[in-house]
Amino acid sequence: MLSKQKLFTLGMQHVLAMYAGAVIVPLIIGGALKLTPAQIAYLIAADLFTCGIATLLQVIGTRYTGIKLPVVLGCTFTAVGPIIAISMSSNLATAYGAIMVSGLFVVLAAPLFGKLLRFFPTVVQGSVVTVIGLSLIPVAMNNAAGGMGSPDFGQPRNLLLAFGTLAIILLINRLFTGFVRAISVLVGLIVGTAAAYGLGMVSFAGVNEASWLNIVQPFYFGTPEFNLVAILTMILVNIISMVESTGVYFALGKATDQEVTKSDVVKGLRGEGVAIVLGGIFNAFPYTAFSQNVGLVSLTQIKSRDVMIAAGGILVVLGLLPKLAALTTVIPNPVLGGAMIAMFGMVVASGINILSRVDLRQNENLLIAACSIAVGLGSAAVPQMFDQLPTMAKMLLQNGIVTGAITAVALNILLSHSKQKVSVPVTANAVPEA
Repeated sequence: MLSKQKLFTLGMQHVLAMYAGAVIVPLIIGGALKLTPAQIAYLIAADLFTCGIATLLQVIGTRYTGIKLPVVLGCTFTAVGPIIAISMSSNLATAYGAIMVSGLFVVLAAPLFGKLLRFFPTVVQGSVVTVIGLSLIPVAMNNAAGGMGSPDFGQPRNLLLAFGTLAIILLINRLFTGFVRAISVLVGLIVGTAAAYGLGMVSFAGVNEASWLNIVQPFYFGTPEFNLVAILTMILVNIISMVESTGVYFALGKATDQEVTKSDVVKGLRGEGVAIVLGGIFNAFPYTAFSQNVGLVSLTQIKSRDVMIAAGGILVVLGLLPKLAALTTVIPNPVLGGAMIAMFGMVVASGINILSRVDLRQNENLLIAACSIAVGLGSAAVPQMFDQLPTMAKMLLQNGIVTGAITAVALNILLSHSKQKVSVPVTANAVPEA
């Protein structure tokens, strides 16, 4: 049984792992829509608060909702472009109306999506999880270089900080055991930030300007408005997130040595649907399972749901106390990038581990894994190849996780000759396929 101090420390480690991904979405949307600093501050606070509530709902769960695995929910980056487009063509109230309705769609569609899991045997699971990890590696490397678009991108000091942070994480895992090893990422972030401060790369201006208290309120940007095109757009965004989250659940099952059943996936997706509705109500964003935290679970081997409950509680508090939330933003991109390399690499390793239970001597399995990983990684690396397609198709196909999953499922149906192979149950401890 972990003490309260250890739970807080481990929970904070998960918060810091997902924080950049959570905060960047409101910053991008707020900047694109030319919102005032006060409105952007509200967006960030509402996002963190709702991230915390969504995580608690998913981890604690009920009879009908929640995956009840150690997962952290954050806003999906897939929604950034559509929210900006909808808001510019109408207003933010229309975007939030669409988010609310799309969340209800996810709740209602979860059982139907669960019936499709028979098309996700071990070879498909492993391929999808591998694609998820590989598609995230460029994010880690861009952060390691200083952040995409930063004026000092690729400067030697950025690379030194990133790989120094990674080296600290690796050394702690090599030299220590128990609790110290479990917080290796947190220690790496702290030491890396301290080194960056010595190099003059850390600013506390945002902390000084942030207010102490912020009360998240429903419908901050006005009464929701409803538009059919906007609703259909957000439903498509959330279908993409459902595919991504299913892959994350498979990876979580492997990381925690737990069986992930059809019922678990349905309850997990229902939980995300509820979280998306809350995102619309509190004027935040659609939410999905964050892959980086799965990598952190794999790296630390701390599989307790209590840690994620602590993380959810911390996020709620940060959403109510903007000054504390701002304090976590001082971590420089290169330091985050160094930690991300380890975490996202663990997601890739989890996918490879799942594939190791598949008989890749069979040509069908080899083709499924090879083609789905190639298509998924290719779509993520060269998304502009779909620029000439209609908007809806482009949104769908530019997501490497979706194209990889579609390819894996389609090839599994096409190349599998036995009914047994198509209907292998979704389980974290499945035996190798024949």
